[in-house]
Amino acid sequence: MKTTTKTLRLPAKQFHYIFLALLGTLLLLSRAAYSQGFLRADGQRIVNEKNENVLLRGVGLGGWMLQEGYMLRVNGEGQQHKIRKRIEDLVGPEKTKIFYEKWLANHTTRADIDSMKRWGFNSVRLPMHYALYTLPVEKEPVKGRQTWLEKGFAMTDSLLAWCKANQMYLILDLHAAPGGQGNDFNISDRDPAVPSLWDSEENRQKTIALWRKLAQRYANEPWIGAYDIINEPNWGFTDPAGDKNGTKEKLNAPLQKLLQDITKAIRTVDKKHLVIIEGNGWGNNYNGIEPTWDKNMALSFHKYWSFNDDASAAQMLKLREKYNMPAWLGETGENSNVWFTEAIALFEKNNIGWAWWPLKKLGGNNPLQIPSNADYDKITAFWGGRGDKPDAETAWRGLSRLAEDLHIKNNLVQYDVIDAMLRQPHSSETRPFKAHVLERKLVMAAADYDLGKNGFAYFDNDTADYHVSTGKNTPGNRGRAYRNDGVDIAMKEGGITYVNHIEKGEWLAYTVQVKEGGSYKLVLRAENSEGKGTASLLLNGMRLAGAKLEKSQGSPVVTTIAGIELEPGTQKLVLRADEGGFDLYTLELSK
Repeated sequence: MKTTTKTLRLPAKQFHYIFLALLGTLLLLSRAAYSQGFLRADGQRIVNEKNENVLLRGVGLGGWMLQEGYMLRVNGEGQQHKIRKRIEDLVGPEKTKIFYEKWLANHTTRADIDSMKRWGFNSVRLPMHYALYTLPVEKEPVKGRQTWLEKGFAMTDSLLAWCKANQMYLILDLHAAPGGQGNDFNISDRDPAVPSLWDSEENRQKTIALWRKLAQRYANEPWIGAYDIINEPNWGFTDPAGDKNGTKEKLNAPLQKLLQDITKAIRTVDKKHLVIIEGNGWGNNYNGIEPTWDKNMALSFHKYWSFNDDASAAQMLKLREKYNMPAWLGETGENSNVWFTEAIALFEKNNIGWAWWPLKKLGGNNPLQIPSNADYDKITAFWGGRGDKPDAETAWRGLSRLAEDLHIKNNLVQYDVIDAMLRQPHSSETRPFKAHVLERKLVMAAADYDLGKNGFAYFDNDTADYHVSTGKNTPGNRGRAYRNDGVDIAMKEGGITYVNHIEKGEWLAYTVQVKEGGSYKLVLRAENSEGKGTASLLLNGMRLAGAKLEKSQGSPVVTTIAGIELEPGTQKLVLRADEGGFDLYTLELSK
């Protein structure tokens, strides 16, 4: 079939007016994109150039530029340089190089940042590995000079472009400083065989030079939100043997001097950007540090596995008030949804923004989960002493699949985690996790209970890991599969989910859209090996019926509750354990 194209020709004057209109629109859009302007400290607030309070809600891109062993399910030696050597032992240096190129290309993409914006985040924290920007001091061809590498800067430029397109702030975080900034080796990829940041003046000068280079490059970029200049220093300056991570350090003089020197270097080329500092002892020990050397700074704190009560925020609020500067929760996470909701509600109540850790890993308590594969599992089993060494072909197949599955298109989006972070801190409303529509028959997986807070969408006795406060390891979620709430969910081969470790008084709520009213029966498919389990069914808060679950031995059996009258419309069903000790697979409603 032949087609013809008609060209629309406009008079020059008309074209000129249209061009001016389009140009004006573009200028307006451009101004809108930059209307917020640079972030800065205004007393105890972080504000934009319109003096509007800015509450940062962000996520850190842990695992992209800097791998930590636990994110890859690697036991033992978890520094990136040791992981790389392990991979070389399996597949050789050339394929290892290809793997790391794919890793950097796939881990974080424009689609990740677009998704974060769509979900409701407004900022990104980039954990940088210095070795992507400059050579280690041991490899510098001329001692004392800095060789700059384009890779890290190009990656940062791309990320900034994605953030600008989404009007999200990008916070640069030096996660692995030259030589390594602490005795927690994994977080900075530190090699103890070479001088640390604190043992080497050359490493400190390289760190200062790197920040000056970054500040010079991004001095006029308003969507760079801040410079987080050293992540989690953890070093015993006065008692290196007894306090190796610096949690009890009283003076912190070398840390303060380096923070001052970095700030001074930044200010030689960049007067506008907010500078964020972190204390010793993984970011929280500010003893001896008097942060009064710059008027545009913020204090960062890191928080894991502790109670989310007012006492847990007291130090941040005290130092914020003492120095009249903003506080920011620069890193936190690695817990259950209950803990996430509690922490965010606590800090937002006190006008403290946050950056969660991390966006993705092999594991489910983050917005995105990277799937593993059978061949990669053989690698981690070998590294963990649980299996034989895989041959090179098997190992390469597993690593190649992992590198592909890093891409967001192959990730599992954990909507329950996102909901717990962005909606639940401000609402007790429950929402369906999946659409449950009852016409004449409906089968619901027990794990598909509603989205919402503990006590509203479900009730579980053990909901989070608070071991820093309690001294006891409570798993929060014993199953660690499918969802990240306090509910214990496990998964069998074939992706079959079930709720286990059900205790007396615990319950699950399901929103059901009833299309056809009438009398229904409920069939519970459960494993009740001890024979103790009993359950009650509640409809819109009213108890309808109860039943003793059929005893089973090693496989689920069914228990039927009949005579359930349901009216058309939205109905809230709750299944409550009057006596626990059973595992619940499905709930089936039928006429």
